[in-house]
Amino acid sequence: MLKPVIAATAALTLFAAPVSADDHAAPGITKGEAKLAKLLEGRVAGEPERCIRTIGSRTLRQIDGTALVYKAGDTLWVNRTRTPDQIDSDEIMVIKRFDASNLCRTDQITLIDRFGGYFTGVIFLDDFVPYRTPDNQG
Repeated sequence: MLKPVIAATAALTLFAAPVSADDHAAPGITKGEAKLAKLLEGRVAGEPERCIRTIGSRTLRQIDGTALVYKAGDTLWVNRTRTPDQIDSDEIMVIKRFDASNLCRTDQITLIDRFGGYFTGVIFLDDFVPYRTPDNQG
């Protein structure tokens, strides 16, 4: 008798949990699109490039179901990929690069389940679009 009461209480607690501002997106806009728009606010898109220079241990930020973002200085490089539905921050990306100092649209990204360690999918990159503040164009 006690177990059903505990389970019901736990379920009600989940429904009563506070909702963050990130959980609300405008109708027709996914949470990922809203998050990306907020990240790019005040920035202007530049010409897409096939490859970007990557330095050190900086990582690609995954915006679920939307895009990959790489920050280099004041520039945010956005790759919407050809398979955005595969982008999931719960997955580990394993990147096979063909050039150690660049990340290119031809590089291979496989996804591994964070907890089980098994293959879950592939991300196919597209061109990288630079986003800079208007005063840092160039």
